[in-house]
Formats: sequence, C-alpha cells, structure tokens
Amino acid sequence: MIDAMDAVEAMTDPEQRAKAIGEVMADQSARGKRWREMRRQVVLDMRAQDPPVSYRKIAKALGIGLATVQDIERGYTGSGKDRPRATVSEE
Repeated sequence: MIDAMDAVEAMTDPEQRAKAIGEVMADQSARGKRWREMRRQVVLDMRAQDPPVSYRKIAKALGIGLATVQDIERGYTGSGKDRPRATVSEE
C-alpha cells in the first residue's frame, strides 16, 4: 500500500498526480469509518475473552498506544484536546 502512495507522489504529470491524490483522499474518507469499526471490533473481541486481554497487550499487538486502545474500546474517535475524562485502569 505504501508503494502505491509513493507511486502517486512520483507521478511526473502534476495534473494527473493531483487527480490521483484527490481520488485517494476521497476513498480514504469513506473507508476510514469502516476501518475504524473493524479495528474497534478486534479490540472489543480481545477484551471479551475470558480472561480479557489487557490494554497493554492489545496496544503492543496492534502497534498503538495504551490510551488509544482505551479510546477505541469506548468508541471515542475525536482529537486529544476534546477527549472526555475517564478513569480506566491500565491493568
């Protein structure tokens, strides 16, 4: 996937490059919500195991931060400055 994005940036025709960038950005916007839900389902499934997988183990497995795992579980997708305060143990 990264190679495809690099190929777009390497396009020599600026108009074709701009068109390709627009297509990728439009698709990314539509796809982002579905991908967030898919990732959230993985987090929820891991937390639903008996015993639940810890936030730290999920963060390591998915390559994301501990607070991000907690936000994903809560369904929070906003920016950090507007993040609601919540007390969740780090396990």
